[in-house]
Amino acid sequence: MACLSLICSLWDRAGITQHKLARGWSRMLLALGFVRCRVVGVEKLDPQRSYVLVSNHASYMDTPAVISSVPLQFRFFAKKGLFSIPFLGWHLGRAGHLSVVRGDPRASLKAMSEGAKIMRQRRVSLLLFPEGGRTQRNMRPFREGAAYIAIKAEAPAVPIGLVRTREILPMHSWLIRSGIIEVRIGDPIPTEGMTLQDRGRLNEMLQERVAALAEESIVAPATA
Repeated sequence: MACLSLICSLWDRAGITQHKLARGWSRMLLALGFVRCRVVGVEKLDPQRSYVLVSNHASYMDTPAVISSVPLQFRFFAKKGLFSIPFLGWHLGRAGHLSVVRGDPRASLKAMSEGAKIMRQRRVSLLLFPEGGRTQRNMRPFREGAAYIAIKAEAPAVPIGLVRTREILPMHSWLIRSGIIEVRIGDPIPTEGMTLQDRGRLNEMLQERVAALAEESIVAPATA
């Protein structure tokens, strides 16, 4: 699939065909693992609009679940190191996904501003996992990047709750367990009239709604 994506990128620099191939890859991955994906609330999304999609992050199966279920052209942020992996990294770069450097606030701010610019110029959506990584149990507090981008791009922010992905593929395991994943799409939160000073309030709204959809609690990070 990565080879097909690279070939398509020779004439499709916008990444539209590559995203369609990624949807096919995601569906094949789920099917091979005997995993079914049930989507709730997809009618709330307008295919003609751009959104910032905000989801909890519990498993490596989260990304395939969202890609296969949400009928929008969207891109996502990935760790910079992934872009150096042959085939996978080439696909990410040529398909228009964005790299982010963890632990570098200046680079992160630049990446978020670039994400908002891409949304406005290319009319695509963005997917973010604001927890900053997977969790073994419940949710960690959200970082404000998704709220920042939504306000900067003047795009609605959409809370998404993923249910049972952690049971399908737990952390530190490569064994996919068969079962049913639920992708619960909440009501879009408009950002018209908001300024960057409102990002904290928007971030709290997103965190609460994602937690309710995913039926998870929010736990504070461990302290030394």
